Amino acid sequence: MSEMITADLVDLDLSADTKEAAARALAERMVALGRVTDLDGFLADVAAREAQMPTGLDGGIGIPHCRSEHVTEPTLAFGRSAAGIDFGAPDGPADLIFLIAAPAGADDAHLTILSSLARQLMNAEFTSALRSVDDATAAAALIRGEEPPAAAAAPEDSATVSNAAASADTAADGKAPVPGATVDDGPAPAPGATDTATATDTEGGQPFRIVAVTSCPTGIAHTYMAAESLENAGREAGVEVVVETQGSAGFTRLDPAVVAAADGVIFAHDVPVRNKDRFAGKPTVDVGVKAGINKAAKLIAEVRDKAARGEVSAGSAPGTPVERAGDSGEGYGTKLRKWLMSGVSYMVPFVAAGGLLIALGFAIGGYKINKAPSVMDHFLWTQADSWGALFFQIGVVSFGFLVPVLAGYIAYGMADRPGLVPGFVGGAISLTINAGFLGGLAAGLIAGGVVIGIQKVKIPAALRGIMPVVVIPLISAAIVGFLMFVVIGKPIASAQKGMTDWLNGLTGTNAVLLGALLGLMMCFDLGGPVNKVAYTFATAGIAVASPSDSAMKIMAAVMAAGMVPPLAMALATTVRGKLFTQTERENGKAAWVLGASFISEGAIPFAAADPLRVIPSAMVGGAVTGSLSMLFGATLRAPHGGIFVVPLIGNPFLYLIAIAAGVCVTTALVVLLKGLRKQTPEGATAGGAGAPISAKAEPKEPIAA
Repeated sequence: MSEMITADLVDLDLSADTKEAAARALAERMVALGRVTDLDGFLADVAAREAQMPTGLDGGIGIPHCRSEHVTEPTLAFGRSAAGIDFGAPDGPADLIFLIAAPAGADDAHLTILSSLARQLMNAEFTSALRSVDDATAAAALIRGEEPPAAAAAPEDSATVSNAAASADTAADGKAPVPGATVDDGPAPAPGATDTATATDTEGGQPFRIVAVTSCPTGIAHTYMAAESLENAGREAGVEVVVETQGSAGFTRLDPAVVAAADGVIFAHDVPVRNKDRFAGKPTVDVGVKAGINKAAKLIAEVRDKAARGEVSAGSAPGTPVERAGDSGEGYGTKLRKWLMSGVSYMVPFVAAGGLLIALGFAIGGYKINKAPSVMDHFLWTQADSWGALFFQIGVVSFGFLVPVLAGYIAYGMADRPGLVPGFVGGAISLTINAGFLGGLAAGLIAGGVVIGIQKVKIPAALRGIMPVVVIPLISAAIVGFLMFVVIGKPIASAQKGMTDWLNGLTGTNAVLLGALLGLMMCFDLGGPVNKVAYTFATAGIAVASPSDSAMKIMAAVMAAGMVPPLAMALATTVRGKLFTQTERENGKAAWVLGASFISEGAIPFAAADPLRVIPSAMVGGAVTGSLSMLFGATLRAPHGGIFVVPLIGNPFLYLIAIAAGVCVTTALVVLLKGLRKQTPEGATAGGAGAPISAKAEPKEPIAA
């Protein structure tokens, strides 16, 4: 196996002034050595990871990293910047930049070595040596562990990255840290579980004991740096800390005896903690992984304070990944949006499957297929109407889950798994009393709130085991059921009926204005929360076996407007390519397909690079398309599909004209606004600030276009 980092992958005079340019400069070195096959594709994956969470760390460190199908083997590139580069760290720019590239299917030994390097970055002696080294070869050797930070190591104590892979979990006998080994003296723990040396006794001869779990979306760097930071802070505070790292190399579950003996729990994570119920019934602090790196001492103090107050979690630990943003002080409005988006994200696949099946049933069996008898009683293999009825009836059953799933996962976003039962029950009751989606929203929020309230009640230790499986589901379902049936169900059902009647009565100017508003919302954040609100509003109207004509017009307007931004960017890069960089022109080719498929995210690379010109232009074009679609009376039964569901559209020719009009308006505005500024040279790349994210990276939620 070749070495992960060589002198050719080191730049001690990195001249880039932005994080995008730094990533490109280091990635180009990887390309030159054949470690990366597609520069732009790889940079798109790096940018996508960066968009999830900034990779700057306190102490002047930047660690852009990703898994990518464009990487042939695990690789490190190191750059040192004299001026510093902003990677989003709280304490300012980074001067030490590590670009970590892992193949999409990297083996555990490789990933363990990469993760061990991430841990070494918490070692001040190691980073100090990197700042003073004046030779690329020496820097690469230092990173590989062949040269100790302070002095030259004895030959028998040195190890290359290659042999570290063979013994990735073996410590370096207390000598210089070696990638693949933990920094603690003595034998290294199994991958996924790390331990500190025994802490100083504190109370009654016994140290305070904490178990922690760290994880991040990529599972290569932040996961292990948070673990290292917590361990170091624990030693300084005289606290015994044991960390389970749920990283890319897998994880080894903490010994149940260690968990049982722990006095407190810290979750530092940006992806769901696996097997979280193991930690129920203990004082718990739940934060994002960067807080685990930057605020480890504060977290330890916080969990000790909770233990002193007797504040423990009931059932699953409070504070789910959907509920928290990773930093304290998040406002209720932000939390509410996250809870609602949790329900919407789980509901959307049911909308897509059910809506397309119903539309397919109408396409095959005609518009009277909703009157067909059950296919259990009548189904002929050779009859088209039977197949149409089958698809229609499957779609109707799928649609029956929409409101319960919406309510259930709103409650899940608030209270984790204990919220599922009362949420689903409340959603099902909402359907029973005809309260529809408004009832589902209310039921989900009420269910989550009820469960959170129950979890805050202090109960005897003997009863904690039955809380999540018996007590919480029983009490919460009963309370939610009572409120939905007796107290708020009828008013919500009346409001739902009033909204439905209002939509059915929309004609003329009112319908056109609604189409313009929905078009503006669809193009405002291109797949973000505002876009999802408009999309959910539209799909709610057709989520019945026989949607009204107004509901189908709204669905048509929403899909048409959502197609405008990527199609317009594709057209703009075609007609005025000199206004765009080479990377943007390549992204424009992909935008044709994404826009035609109703994937609004295809315009994100352009909006990210030039938001003040692209987003307003897209919103104007979306408003034009939405209003024209409503004016033309175009209808749509399917919730997704783009041009591929044109046969299911009412007034398809006028519908396509509405889309074309919006695309032309947006294109003209973008070209005009970009033409007013100083043109970027035709050969410029996306290495500077605002470099676009390649459209080759598939959007995570293409349904909510």
